[in-house]
Amino acid sequence: MAESDTCRLLGFPDGFLWGVATAAPQIEGGLDLDGRGESIWDRFARRGGVAGGLGALEACDHYRRWEEDVAHLADLGVGAYRFSVAWPRVFPTGGGRPDRRGLDFYRRLVDALVKRAVRPAVTLYHWDLPQALQDRGGWANRDTAYRFCDYAATLFRHLGADVPLWMTHNEPFVVAYLGHVTGEHAPGLRRPWLFARVAHHLLVSHGLAVRAFRQLAPAGSRIGITLFLWPQQPASDRPADVAAARRADAAVNRWFLDALLKGDYPADVRRYLARRLAGPPVRPGDAELIAEPIDFLGVQYYSRVVHRADPWNLFQGSRQLPPAGPTTAMGWEIYPEGLYEVLTRIHRDYGPVPLYVTECGAAFDDRPAADGRVHDPQRVAYLRDHLVQLHRALTAGVDVRGLFVWSLMDNLEWHHGLDRRFGLLYVDFDHGRRRIPKASFAWFREVVRQNAVAMPGPAGGGEDE
Repeated sequence: MAESDTCRLLGFPDGFLWGVATAAPQIEGGLDLDGRGESIWDRFARRGGVAGGLGALEACDHYRRWEEDVAHLADLGVGAYRFSVAWPRVFPTGGGRPDRRGLDFYRRLVDALVKRAVRPAVTLYHWDLPQALQDRGGWANRDTAYRFCDYAATLFRHLGADVPLWMTHNEPFVVAYLGHVTGEHAPGLRRPWLFARVAHHLLVSHGLAVRAFRQLAPAGSRIGITLFLWPQQPASDRPADVAAARRADAAVNRWFLDALLKGDYPADVRRYLARRLAGPPVRPGDAELIAEPIDFLGVQYYSRVVHRADPWNLFQGSRQLPPAGPTTAMGWEIYPEGLYEVLTRIHRDYGPVPLYVTECGAAFDDRPAADGRVHDPQRVAYLRDHLVQLHRALTAGVDVRGLFVWSLMDNLEWHHGLDRRFGLLYVDFDHGRRRIPKASFAWFREVVRQNAVAMPGPAGGGEDE
């Protein structure tokens, strides 16, 4: 990728951190290996909640093939790899004594990354709660927050010296909403009145883990949390639609941003939930605990949502309109400008918080061509357009320090199973799970190498620039 008459380069700051991301339940497999306990996703799949059933959870077989995947990371040239630890692999029943085999697996992975100058970025919870804890109430039970803190402290002690970036939770909104309101995700509950309780306990567990981190982690390590942040926009300027979009924004975005960065839940959504469902079970000291200072905030961005008022919707009083433009294989509108909107909104409303874009990517219907290669120009265009918006936010003064593409490889897309492909590596699930670098892999490798994104000029620019 060289600057020429047909393209120009948008450079990123020196030290900008380029990475890719995965999650343990989406790639590891090895469900019955080395003492791993049952997770809520195992149980959910057994009940028919995952396309392809329990077999789909074997996913990419990363637990056996991790060395091959680390070699791909080295080839990609990224500075960091964000992955999650499987709680049931370290504590099969959620607590008690840790299983040394689980800890040793992540120790080997971290050591291999450090050896190749790839910084480990560890997510403590990416939705795979031990089923034993769910049997005792899961995140609706405050005790789970204390078990999470014990689990986090164990990892800080065993891996902390070699992990510069930690994230407590991945998208707590999704856990609370898709897991407990719509039932689309494990544990598959449809109890809207649990939303505020579950979300609150997730945030309490985050605060407890941050306090433990300050005591146990070595100097130089940093900790944060990742949030699902999508613009929630009104379908019109009618007051009812504007109010509906504001309520959705409060539940999806401000509920978590305000609690973490301002020390309280937004009053409007607290009143709304208390009136129609149930408010959060706040105890004295919880607000201060949740607002324990973090070192950075992870932003997960994929699309926007447009709302029209609907009083029959119990949760937020609105319904989502169909996408207005082109979509990914997930049915999500391709809306790159939303990344700029989210990043500048945080900077404007919450101050100069250090940010990482910890997930950004797209699923398309990728297949190997006759030449054996996987050509994915849609993904290249998607990533390029979002990097342009990220660069725009940097130019506007937003403190963004890195970006992680979702995902390193095709994987289990939760209840959808294995047919929604987000990866830079194609995974052939039908033939031994072999990995094939896509054209987007080569494209992103050049972005990392040059610390810049090439913008096509009037003559265009191909996926293999």
